[in-house]
Amino acid sequence: MKPVVWVRRLPWAIVLIAIVLMSLGWFGIARCEELTGGSGGFLRRQVGYSALALVIMIGLSIPNYRVLCRWSYPAFLLSLLLLMVVYLFPATHNAHRWIRVGPLGVQPSELAKVAFVLALARYLMYRENYRRLWGLAVPLAITMLPVVLILKEPDLGTAAVFLPVLFVMLFAAGARRWDLARILLMGLLALPLLWTQMTGEQKSRVTALFEQPAADQRPSDEAYQLHQAKRMLAMGGTWGSLVAGPLTDDLAAYRLPEAHSDFVFCVLGERFGLLGLGAVLGLFGLLLWRGAAIAVATREPFGRLVAIGIVTLIAVQVLVNTAMTVGLLPVTGLPLPLISYGGSGLLAHGIGLGLLLNVALHPGYELTNEPFRYVVE
Repeated sequence: MKPVVWVRRLPWAIVLIAIVLMSLGWFGIARCEELTGGSGGFLRRQVGYSALALVIMIGLSIPNYRVLCRWSYPAFLLSLLLLMVVYLFPATHNAHRWIRVGPLGVQPSELAKVAFVLALARYLMYRENYRRLWGLAVPLAITMLPVVLILKEPDLGTAAVFLPVLFVMLFAAGARRWDLARILLMGLLALPLLWTQMTGEQKSRVTALFEQPAADQRPSDEAYQLHQAKRMLAMGGTWGSLVAGPLTDDLAAYRLPEAHSDFVFCVLGERFGLLGLGAVLGLFGLLLWRGAAIAVATREPFGRLVAIGIVTLIAVQVLVNTAMTVGLLPVTGLPLPLISYGGSGLLAHGIGLGLLLNVALHPGYELTNEPFRYVVE
């Protein structure tokens, strides 16, 4: 594609929204370091991660994504291999989630989410594969392989993202609703078994939702993080401390574990208030709406399913992260896309958005020597 055509056809709205969301993440991380007396190291690294993610996002929009289709299965197998390699490295906070080489580290579960979308889209692009109930066994296997490995780390939050993406992609691909309903019913019946396999810490995160300590009562250790998250949101009020000023100079009131990563939404609420959080959710809404429009406009099955998978992946993570910070879902440790601190997550979302841009540039019906001929590569 010629550079002039590429510039004209690229969905710059998605690029701009991604840049604004990453910039908001910088504000949130800077506020975290201000409240904890940090040296600014998190912020500097996050800016570097954001720049690299932006380069990857733009770079992946250039080659035709259909060329990448043939690499979907190898990429998925590589992600599974990396999910097993994590156990060769020392545990961090009693979890095997990182591969570290010197100062550099990567979290394979973040990259596995994008590889999973590519592999599932590659399989579902052939309609005859899933029109019967037995044909759904392969998509379920593609899903459960990374889910089991990620649950073993353990990382319940990341593992839970895969199943909603599977169902949305199956529905979009044309799987029969009755088959999907039966699988969903089997999943609901398996929930008691899942509860028995959860660790004591994971169970405490669920029970903490129902603990409502009084204003003068200290919450239990299990409910402390959620209590502080709600308190941080309340201190932001309508306008936030940036406009209205802080409610208190007591830094203990702002003590929130993992504030720069999993709970950065609360920090943005304290800084920019309710109106600021509305703007953040509005930006995510615009991003998802634009991504869904790309999926609808795409006629090539692999590209359409990739676009749907990426949009669903982002939507589920936004929903789970924001819901857990206000006490509607258990605390799962799932970061907020493009905003939370973390290089692996930013790079994974840069890859996902780059694929989305690529699909938008190659919707399936393109001008060739034969006008509007369907292009297959």
